Amino acid sequence: MAPGRMGGTSAPAVRRDPYEVLCVSRDSSDQEIKTAYRKLALKYHPDKNASNPEASELFKEVAYSYSILSDPEKRRHYDAAGFEALESESTDVEIDLSNLGTVNTMFAALFSKLGVPIKTTISATVIEEALSGTVAVRPLPLGTSITGKVDKQCAHFYGVTIHDQQAQAGIVVRVTSAAQSKLKLLYFEQEEDGGYGLALQEDSENTGKVTSAGMYFLHFQVYRMDSVVNTLAMAKDPEAAFFKRLEGLQPCEVSELKPGTHIFAVYGDNFFKPATYTIEALCAKSYEDTTEKLKEIESKILAKRTDLRQFEIEYRKALTQFQEVTTKYNQEKQSVDDLLKNRETLQSSFTIHRSAINFNGNATTSSSGKIPNEDIRSNSPNGSPDVKDKLNKKKWFNLNLGRSDKKG
Repeated sequence: MAPGRMGGTSAPAVRRDPYEVLCVSRDSSDQEIKTAYRKLALKYHPDKNASNPEASELFKEVAYSYSILSDPEKRRHYDAAGFEALESESTDVEIDLSNLGTVNTMFAALFSKLGVPIKTTISATVIEEALSGTVAVRPLPLGTSITGKVDKQCAHFYGVTIHDQQAQAGIVVRVTSAAQSKLKLLYFEQEEDGGYGLALQEDSENTGKVTSAGMYFLHFQVYRMDSVVNTLAMAKDPEAAFFKRLEGLQPCEVSELKPGTHIFAVYGDNFFKPATYTIEALCAKSYEDTTEKLKEIESKILAKRTDLRQFEIEYRKALTQFQEVTTKYNQEKQSVDDLLKNRETLQSSFTIHRSAINFNGNATTSSSGKIPNEDIRSNSPNGSPDVKDKLNKKKWFNLNLGRSDKKG
């Protein structure tokens, strides 16, 4: 699993402009923002301001502002539409368990067991201790593993030292828990004044009968699949979900490490009990075949994502044309059906109704289907002369050519 993005920090009740909080301009570089954050975080560190209760709140405000401006995507959204853009893009529930009481923690644990995803943030205490550089760092040589138990909302720090060849080959750091403990694997960048700033974090996932989290740093740009991006893209347009499946492939903020010592930490993310784990660091040289295959397939995925974006345009155009043709097809079908129905109605008028001629020379129709003179004959007493004349006229009208031919 590729390195993940740094987790969010709980938002303060009253939110100020992040640029104003960090005292930087909107066109400040990432390094300028990071330097400003580092300076203010040390200034408002609770350990240095024990007699000032406002310092802790200011520290949280600084951390929250930095969590926005240090994330390129969040910063872009904030610059475009302010805090509302961040709220509309947020789908995860984030909880800082270090700030919850016992009762609230129990509710959080219950929701987690029920399958409701709860994304937890790193304890402010851990971040503050790392920034101040007061944490104990244990060495973790490449090719070795260490087993430990970390308390909830606490972290064990490890230093992985690599030389030039190992840096070029890349390294893999992973942590597993046979007890299926909930963990976070953290990566810290070392600051100039000796402190450590949180750069990456990866939450553990269930993999069979264990939970595990891992990061790999190779000699080329590596990517991770951000499911949140995919979910948001598909939620905006469910009909085009297929075309959005690869949008979550994002470049990792840190993809390769330079020679030297790098700081990792295992964070206990359990609600009630310590987390048991095994952490190990390996040189990616032993994964050379896998590394090359990964590089090749990620290149194909990136190319496929570009193809899908173009294909989506073509698909939508064709879909519009198809809908227009389908609409016309239904209209034409209805038109033909109506014409045939009208034709059938007119044709049936020749066979369903029988016509006759009335005494005035007009065509009439008998509802009983009988010829009118038949009724006259049956109702006339003894066949009066007037009636006979009328019958003769009727016979004259009923002469046919077949009989006249025979007489001739």
